[in-house]
Amino acid sequence: MAPPDFNASSRRANPPVYTLQEAWLKLMAGAPVSDPSASLQVRTTYGGGGLGILADTQLIETLAHFPRERIPERVVHAKAAGAWGEFEVTDDLSDITDAKFLTGKGKKTPLLARISTTAGERGAADTVRDIRGWSMKLFTEEGNQDFVFNSLPVFFIRDPIKFPSVNRSHKRHPVTNIPDPDMYWDYHINNQEGIHALMHLFGLRGIPASLRNINAFGVHTYKLGKQDGTFVYVKWHIKPDAGIQNLHADEALRLAGEAPDYHIKDMYDAIERGDYPTYTVNLQIMNPKEAEDSGINIFDNTFTWPHHKYPLRPIGKITFDKNPTNYFQDIEQAAFSPSTMVPGVGPSADLMLQARMFSYPDAARYRLGPNYQQIPCNRPISQVYSPYQRDGPGRMDGNYGADPDYVRSSYTKLAHGSHELATHEQWVGKVTSASTEVTDKDFEQPRELWKTMLSEEGGRENFLKNLCPHLGGASEHVIEEAIKMFARVDEGLGKDIAQGIKNKKEGKPVV
Repeated sequence: MAPPDFNASSRRANPPVYTLQEAWLKLMAGAPVSDPSASLQVRTTYGGGGLGILADTQLIETLAHFPRERIPERVVHAKAAGAWGEFEVTDDLSDITDAKFLTGKGKKTPLLARISTTAGERGAADTVRDIRGWSMKLFTEEGNQDFVFNSLPVFFIRDPIKFPSVNRSHKRHPVTNIPDPDMYWDYHINNQEGIHALMHLFGLRGIPASLRNINAFGVHTYKLGKQDGTFVYVKWHIKPDAGIQNLHADEALRLAGEAPDYHIKDMYDAIERGDYPTYTVNLQIMNPKEAEDSGINIFDNTFTWPHHKYPLRPIGKITFDKNPTNYFQDIEQAAFSPSTMVPGVGPSADLMLQARMFSYPDAARYRLGPNYQQIPCNRPISQVYSPYQRDGPGRMDGNYGADPDYVRSSYTKLAHGSHELATHEQWVGKVTSASTEVTDKDFEQPRELWKTMLSEEGGRENFLKNLCPHLGGASEHVIEEAIKMFARVDEGLGKDIAQGIKNKKEGKPVV
C-alpha cells in the first residue's frame, strides 16, 4: 500500500491564502451558495414574519452541523496549549538503543506537542495549582513515538485501579458542581502514597509562570534496548533552557480572573514572534544489575531515582517553532498514548504505565473514533500496512482494497519485524488480587524534599501559604487526619500546618 501523501513538512506548512476570486462559498457537498446569511422563507404579507421550508438545504445543513461540532472533552487534561516542533539528538544513544530517532548526533525528528492542566475543563483557568501534562508525538521513520509526561517527577498513585478515583477527587463535587477541598483531602488522607506528589504540588513549583519554563518528567520507568538483547532502564527528564519560573499564589489567582488563558496565549505569542521555546532532554540510566541492587522499587511511580547515583545524561533538544494551523484540527484531535512506541523503546513492569497503555488509546477511540490514527495530526509519516484493522467510521486510507483481512493468508506474503525488548523479569505464579500498602518508606523521599524546601529562600513560607488555605476548607476531621499525614513527613511541618490553618481562620497571616 502506498505511504500517506503528506509528510511532516507539509503538515506544518502555512495554510493557503485565498483571494476573493478563489474563495467560492459552497455547501459541504460542493454546491455554490448565493448568500450565506439568507434562508428560504414563505413571507407573511404583513409584520415581517415568515415560515422556513424543509427544502432549504443551506439552512438545514448549517443548523444541523452546529450542535455536532463538539466532540467529547478529554476526561482529564482537557485544556491545553499546543505546538509543532522538532527533536534533535545531541548525544548519540546507539550504545543503549536501536531506536533510530535516538541514534546519530544531529538527527532531527518532527513532533507535535500538547501541554495541559489536568483537573480543569476546557474553559478553566490556566494559572491553577495542578499537575501539567506534557504530551509529544514524534513522527519517526519507524512509526510514531509518543511521550505522555507530567510536570511533577512522581504521581499520586501506584495502584492503577485508583486512577479514576484520584482524578474525580480533584474535580467537581457531584452535588455542588464546584471543586471541593473536603473531597480532595478526604481522598489523600486515605491514600497516603500520594504524599510525595502533594509535597511537590504545594511547593514553589506548583504553578508555572509560563509553559516555556516548566520541567517535564516521564514519571514511569521505561526501557531502551537493542536487538542483541541488551537493555537499560531509563527515566526521562525535560528541562527548559530558559530556566524554571513560577507564580506565587496571589499572582496566579489574579491572573486566573483577569487572563484565564494566560499560559496558552504566552506560548502562542512567543512562537509567533520567533521566540521559540527550547528544552533539553535528559535521561537517568540504570542497568538491570543496578536495578536489582538499587534498594528502591524502580517500578513505583511515587518514588524518584537519586540523582547522585543516577545522574542526568543530556541527549537531545526540543524546539517548538510553529503554532497550530487550526487548533481543533491539530491539537483537539491529537491523541497520545504511552503504548505508542517504536522499536528500541519499551515499557517496564510499572503497573501504572501498563494501565495507561490501555486507557489512553481507549479514550481516543471514544473521543475520536476507532480510526483516530488516520487523522492527519496523528497519522504516521512512515508507511503503514495494517489490513487486520478495517472499516469503522472515518476510514480514509482506501481500507486496503481487496487485501485479505485475516491472518496467514496465502495470497499476501508479509514481512515481520520484532518490536519486543529483552525481558528482565521471569513471570511465574498464580493470579492474585493485590494492592499496595503505605509504609514509612513512602515518607522518606517527602522528608528529604521538605529538608530541601527548608533550605530554599521562602520555601517553608510559600509551602504553608499554598497548602493551609486549601486544606483549611475541608471539614475538621479531614484537617486533623491531613495534619497527621504531614507530621509523618516531619513533626514540625505538622505543627506548622495546624498553626497556619488556625491563623487563617482567625483572619491572621498564615505565616
